[in-house]
Amino acid sequence: MRQTLSYRISFFAGLLSLWTLCQSSANRCAISYEVADCSHLKLTQVPDDLPTNITVLNLTHNQLRRLPPANFTRYSQLRILDGGFNSISKLESELCQKLPLLQVLNLQHNELSHLSDKTFIFCRNLTELHLMSNSIQKIQNNPFKDLKNLIKLDLAHNGLSSTKLGTELQLPHLHELSLANNKIRALRREELEFLGNSSLTNLELSSNQIKEFSPGCFHAIGKLFGLSLNNAQLGPNLVEKLCLELANTSIWHLSLSNTQLYRTSNMTFFGLKETNLTMLDLSYNSLNMITNDSFAWLPHLKYFNLEYNNIEHLSSRSFYGLFNVRYLNLKRFFAKQSTSLAALPKIDDFSFQCLKYLEDLNMEDNNIPGIKSNMFTGLRSLKYLRLSSSFTSLPVLTNETFSSLAHSPLLMLNLTRNKISKIESGAFIWLGHLQILDLGINEIGQELTGQEWQGLGNIIEIYLSFNRYLQLSSNSFALVPSLRRLMLRRVACRNVDVSPSPFHSLHNLTVLDLSNNNIANINEAMLEGLGKLEILDLQHNNLARLWKRANPGGAVYFLKSLRHLHILNLQSNGFDEIPEEVFKDLSELKSIDLGLNNLNILPPFIFDHQISLKSLNLQKNLITSVEKDIFGPPFKNLVNLDMRFNPFDCTCESIAWFANWINGTHTNISGLSDDYLCNTPAQYHGVPITLFDVSTCKDSAPFQLLFILTTTTLLLFIVTVLLAHFEGWRISFYWKVSVHRILGFKEVDNKAEQFEYAAYVIHAHKDKDWVWQHFSSMEENDPSLKFCLEERDFEAGALELEAIVNSIRRSRKIIFVVTQNLLQDLLCKRFKVHHAVQQAIEQNLDSIILVFLEEIPDYKLNHALCLRRGMFKSRCILSWPVQKERTSAFHHKLQVALGSRNSVL
Repeated sequence: MRQTLSYRISFFAGLLSLWTLCQSSANRCAISYEVADCSHLKLTQVPDDLPTNITVLNLTHNQLRRLPPANFTRYSQLRILDGGFNSISKLESELCQKLPLLQVLNLQHNELSHLSDKTFIFCRNLTELHLMSNSIQKIQNNPFKDLKNLIKLDLAHNGLSSTKLGTELQLPHLHELSLANNKIRALRREELEFLGNSSLTNLELSSNQIKEFSPGCFHAIGKLFGLSLNNAQLGPNLVEKLCLELANTSIWHLSLSNTQLYRTSNMTFFGLKETNLTMLDLSYNSLNMITNDSFAWLPHLKYFNLEYNNIEHLSSRSFYGLFNVRYLNLKRFFAKQSTSLAALPKIDDFSFQCLKYLEDLNMEDNNIPGIKSNMFTGLRSLKYLRLSSSFTSLPVLTNETFSSLAHSPLLMLNLTRNKISKIESGAFIWLGHLQILDLGINEIGQELTGQEWQGLGNIIEIYLSFNRYLQLSSNSFALVPSLRRLMLRRVACRNVDVSPSPFHSLHNLTVLDLSNNNIANINEAMLEGLGKLEILDLQHNNLARLWKRANPGGAVYFLKSLRHLHILNLQSNGFDEIPEEVFKDLSELKSIDLGLNNLNILPPFIFDHQISLKSLNLQKNLITSVEKDIFGPPFKNLVNLDMRFNPFDCTCESIAWFANWINGTHTNISGLSDDYLCNTPAQYHGVPITLFDVSTCKDSAPFQLLFILTTTTLLLFIVTVLLAHFEGWRISFYWKVSVHRILGFKEVDNKAEQFEYAAYVIHAHKDKDWVWQHFSSMEENDPSLKFCLEERDFEAGALELEAIVNSIRRSRKIIFVVTQNLLQDLLCKRFKVHHAVQQAIEQNLDSIILVFLEEIPDYKLNHALCLRRGMFKSRCILSWPVQKERTSAFHHKLQVALGSRNSVL
């Protein structure tokens, strides 16, 4: 029983310790430099174990009810305290006393309902105070009077019914005051007098139900520069009253978006005539009528936003008076009704002629019938024109379409989503300053002859992506050599392999996009001349055949001239082979994308020249092995690597180096924990490669080295034995010759009379009759010849061996009469031949002549006399002719051999 009780006590104690540990781990804040992030930890009190030097503390999204000043004693260096999204209902004045350096205090989305005069008494350094989304319904007395450095005060989304935040002048440096989404119904002068010394760049009163502007209400503010009344249901009459109250103020920014201003009259903005208003927002008002001269009172306006309205008719005086407007936003400005031509909005000629200084005009997403001949006349400063999705009918761009822009210094023209089907010659001839032309997402289907770009002498970018089809020719871009960026994505591009290339004149091109075109044929010259190209996008084509070894004519190296290429995208091309030197000249490549192909084995050294590579994408291929000799060089400086979804072979030979590299690299590897899985062997199938045990691979290294050394030694031994067996005689012979040459033995250039005999004849005893018959006859025919014949010339009584040695020394040449008898003669084999050869080697002489009376195989000659035909020069090897008529020729060859030099060289 005691054991059971003891066991239960230990069990519950363990659970308590585990719970405490889990709570401690769950409440641990993230510390980075001097920032402590304690958000989303379900905290009920301020942590007391954070570093004392933190300057930023994030306590958002917890369960805090108070911010006890005592808990912040150790954090006196705090400059930013964010306690938003808690349940704080009271703020104690001593908080800022403990945090004397506090500059930003955020208490949004809490339960504060009351602020006293002492709440912020010690917050003298506070510059931002965020109190939005609390329960503050009324401000009594002067809780903000001590915030002399406050720049931003946010009281939005409370229950305030008045703008009155104090009874005396205060907040001298306040720039932004937000009272949006409260219950304010009237702006009264006396309720804004506390801002008499302030300079507000933005007074935010949006989403209030304001129905009254009392006389002089905005004049109570020291200087009012910006006012926002968005989503306040004012209507035309109250807007007119607002503008009258803003008369003679410092207002420069006025935002009246979604204020039910459905019409304007020539008196709506009359009150602003003496102001310097430069920004006006009238968007989302369902504005359907602009009376002539409505904006005549806004001569200083520069930025005018009229997007999302419902104008049916724009006359030549609708914008009269807006002489200084630089930016005009007319996105979805015109009515979008039925497709009936009569119901479409009407734009009179010269409607924009008053906008002489307009630089940026946005007319996107409208329903305009077309472009009239004088629609844009008068826009002499226009640089940026956006006409995306603006027209109901603009099928063909003619040379008259943009004639009204002839005097505009237009730099950018956006014509996307207009269902354009054709570009005629000279369509842009009026736009000589144009730099960016966007014709994407249309229905263009034609052959580009090059005449379409007449006049575009300064063009930098042409965007033609997402059209029906484009057939290229050699002159398609011949008239735009200044082009730097050309986008031809998904245009069913045809004839890219035409010669000369369609891009041959684009020497300044830096970006070329030919992706999603199903291109299958590219020649090596297609990209020649594009020496400045930095970005090439060829993804989603069909280029696999070009890099196959079996391709007729071999692999096509179409990248070889792009020496300054930085980004190369070859994703989804079906590549299953890559030539080894395809990236050799691309030393400046920073990003290569070969994802979604069928690559399995990459050739060695393929990435060796990519010293600048920062990003490599090989995801969704068939790569099983990541080896050091292939991936080692590019991985050295890599910043981003994506090799997800490959069937990795998790063996020591295939993946050990990669696994080690992953564990020690700082490279960003996408989806490492979930998408890098082993495919083989079976025991590792589905296991992340980060869990591959590389320790089992370490012991194989010594055995691998031992295997290499053993194999190398064995192969060398076998080669040496075979060489000695088959070529040993040649090595021995030339070794002896070389040694004697190195030791300094040289031939003595003896005169003929120094030798007693022209040649010593070595023969078998059985061949003496043949020798006597033929050599004596040669002496008779040529008196200068004298042979040493043993039977005739040996001294009587001399020892035979001594006579042989002396006779050989006194003879200039040595003749071997080779027969089967010679091979079997013991004296010849053991002494004569050996001594003659040894003397020739020692004296570095080429003095031996072989005369074959019979056909003797080389192996028999070597076996009997240790001689081979390869040891002698061809002129010193003679055969006795079978035909008698060739005897004289034999004699001649023998005389030539006898007369040759004895030098081996």
